[in-house]
Amino acid sequence: MDKKKQELTRRQDQAALGGGQDRIEKQHAKGKLSARERIQLLFDENTFEEIGMMVVHRSTDFGLDRQKIYGDGVVTGYGTIDGRLVYAYAQDFTVFGGSLSETHAEKICKIMDLAVENGVPLIGLNDSGGARIQEGVRSLGGYADIFYRNVRASGVIPQISAIMGPCAGGAVYSPAMTDFTIMVEGSSYMFVTGPNVVKTVTNEEVTSEELGGAMTHATKSGVTHLTAANDVDCIKQIQQLLSYLPQSNGNKPSINGFVLSDELRPKLNDIMPESSTTPYDMRHVITELVDVDSFMEIHEHFASNIIVGFGRVAGMSIGIVANQPMHLAGVLDTDASRKAARFVRTCDCFNIPLLVLVDVPGFLPGTDQEWNGVIHHGAKLLYAFSDATVPRITLITRKAYGGAYDVMNSKHIGADMNFAWPTAEIAVMGAKGATEIIFKKEISSADDPQATLIEMEKEYSDMFANPYKAAERGFVDEVILPEESRRKIIKAFSLLANKKKLTPDRKHGNIPL
Repeated sequence: MDKKKQELTRRQDQAALGGGQDRIEKQHAKGKLSARERIQLLFDENTFEEIGMMVVHRSTDFGLDRQKIYGDGVVTGYGTIDGRLVYAYAQDFTVFGGSLSETHAEKICKIMDLAVENGVPLIGLNDSGGARIQEGVRSLGGYADIFYRNVRASGVIPQISAIMGPCAGGAVYSPAMTDFTIMVEGSSYMFVTGPNVVKTVTNEEVTSEELGGAMTHATKSGVTHLTAANDVDCIKQIQQLLSYLPQSNGNKPSINGFVLSDELRPKLNDIMPESSTTPYDMRHVITELVDVDSFMEIHEHFASNIIVGFGRVAGMSIGIVANQPMHLAGVLDTDASRKAARFVRTCDCFNIPLLVLVDVPGFLPGTDQEWNGVIHHGAKLLYAFSDATVPRITLITRKAYGGAYDVMNSKHIGADMNFAWPTAEIAVMGAKGATEIIFKKEISSADDPQATLIEMEKEYSDMFANPYKAAERGFVDEVILPEESRRKIIKAFSLLANKKKLTPDRKHGNIPL
C-alpha cells in the first residue's frame, strides 16, 4: 500500500507542476500567477476540490503522443468563496500555452454542467493561446460545446470570466457570453484576429495592447466590464462582484447585517447647483444613498454619460443605473443605452432590485448617432426596463426630458415607485427650445423679441420645469426633499420585497438586438 500511496503522491505532485517549474517561473517573470496559484487565491483556504487532475489528451498526431501532461492545460473543480459554493476552471498557460484540446474542453464542460445542475456560480480564469492547432476540428468542436453551455447557463447561474492572459480567435466568444468580464491590464488581451492578420488584410500597424488590451476594451468597445492592475487585484474584484450576486436565478442575493437609524442625508440638500445647466457628479448622490463603501461601479470607463453598478441599501444588494451630468450632460446615446440595457437585463436575471437616478436632457442628436442606430440602441434600454420584473424605483433629481424621460424607468413602463426632488424638471424639452416653438409667432412679431422670449420662457418654466404636473397625474408618487431620499428608498424596497409580477406566456420576447 505504501508504494501505491507514493505513486499517487508522485502523480499528484507532477500534475501540480503543470508544464514544469521553469514555465511557472516564466509566468512569474511576466507578472502572472500560475493557474493553481490563482485558484488558491480565489477560494477560501483549503476548500478547493480538483476534478480531472489526471486527465491527459488523446491526440497522437504531430508528435503529441510523446507530450502528455496531467490536467491537459486546465485546472477544474469547486470550493467555497466567502463560504459560498462556487465552480471554477483556470487555464494553465504552462501546458501547451493553455491551448484548448478536446479533453481540455471536456473538463470545462463537465464543470459547467455541474454548476447549472446544482445552481452554483461559475468562474472562468482564461489564459490560453487558443485552439490546439494539432487537433484541428476536435478543438473547434470543444469550443462550440463550451459556447452552447454558456448560452444554456445564461440567466440561470452567474457566469464571471477573468481574462488573465491571451484570449484570441474563437476563444473570445465564451467570455463575451458570460455575465461579467474582467481583464488584467498589461498582461491580457482579447481579439478575434491578431495584429499580424490585421496587417495582412487591412495594412494597419497595431500592437496586441492597442488592438485588444484591457483599457482598449474598457474604453472603446465595452467588451470588458472591469479592469484589474494585476492577478491579485483581479481575484479580489471577482470575490467582490460575487458578493452582490445570488447563487442562481432561483435565489435572491444575500442581505448583509444592517441596523437602521434615521437615515437622513443632509449633504444631498447641497448637491444640486443653482443653474440647471451646471454639471454635478452623480456619484456623490449614489454615495449618499447607498450603505458606506458599498458601491461597485461596472463599465466605469465606457459610456461615461451613464453610471451602472452594484450597491447596498440597508444591507440589500441593488443595481444602480444613473445618468451622469458630468459627461455630455448625462444624455443617452448609443453606447450609454446598450451599456445600461445589458446591466438592467443582468440584474433582472438574478433578482437584483433596481434603483434608477434620472437627470437626462434627452437623446444625443446628430448624424453620427442616427447612422449608428441610436433608435435601435435606445429601444434596447426601453425594452430592458419594460421587461424587468424585479422591484424598480426611480428618483428624478433634475432633468427628465422627452423620450428619455419615458425610457429611464418611468411609471409608464412599469416602475414601482417614482420619486422626484423639488429641483426636478419633467417636460417634453427644455424651456428655451419649447418656448421658441410654442411662441414662435408672438416672439417674431414682438417689439422686443429677446425680452418676449425671456418672458415666455419663464412662463413655460413655471408651468412645466418642475415635478408637480407629473405628481398631479400620479406619474410621480411623491416629491421629496433630497435629504429624505435614502430613507424613502429603503422603505420602498422593503415594501416591494415580495413583489411578484406575472408575464405573458411566450417563448421569449424579441429584444431589438
